[in-house]
Amino acid sequence: MTVGTKKWNVDIAAPMHANLPLSSINLPGGVLRRRTTVDELNIRTFFQEGDLLVAEVQSLHQDGTASLHTRSLKYGKLRNGLFTSLSGAGGGILSRKGGVVRSRRQVFTLNTAAGEIDIVLGVNGYIFISKHIATNADPKEVGINRLDESVTETLYSSQNDEIEPAVMREITRVSTLIRGLVACGAKVDEDMIVKVYDGAVELEAEEQSLGGVERGIGAKGVVEAVLGRLEVEAAG
Repeated sequence: MTVGTKKWNVDIAAPMHANLPLSSINLPGGVLRRRTTVDELNIRTFFQEGDLLVAEVQSLHQDGTASLHTRSLKYGKLRNGLFTSLSGAGGGILSRKGGVVRSRRQVFTLNTAAGEIDIVLGVNGYIFISKHIATNADPKEVGINRLDESVTETLYSSQNDEIEPAVMREITRVSTLIRGLVACGAKVDEDMIVKVYDGAVELEAEEQSLGGVERGIGAKGVVEAVLGRLEVEAAG
């Protein structure tokens, strides 16, 4: 991401960068809050170079560029987690070799052994897995006319919170399993991630009960073992 005049230029893994106008983000101060020259001068207090964000494509232009928006509580700056870039994205021809596909939800929360973690599956193959941070404002309960009222300064904080080692372990595990899915040529969506994660945890528990965990099989080996079990269960 780079900062321009009244907008940000965002890398979306496309031939051309997308633009995120200052007018297309939520600002603290209420729904009737107008963008001012002060906002323009302080544009880096919202997003700055190197930041990661999740946004939605608002429109496509004739020159091939895209305009983004983050005017929803489920979009915005990403922190407290791990970024992964995959090939085979968007549910297109590359996804036949494994990758992110379009599904019912691209942003969801996964229950893990260490607590909840949030997963963002970008259809461009960009994935972010992070510690779940509970908020007072539930996006399902906030009306479209009250979105700005729920925005606080912390939404644009670049400071990561403390992440417990157990949570970081699960974040890393999920990232590794996702790469394993791609290596196996499997689709990557919410349903598949949940199934493979649960299967991997079960497999690890069984191996530990037998006196140890098998080493050296890698992410692909774990995913292949879990997918094999799922096929047997489906056939039975």
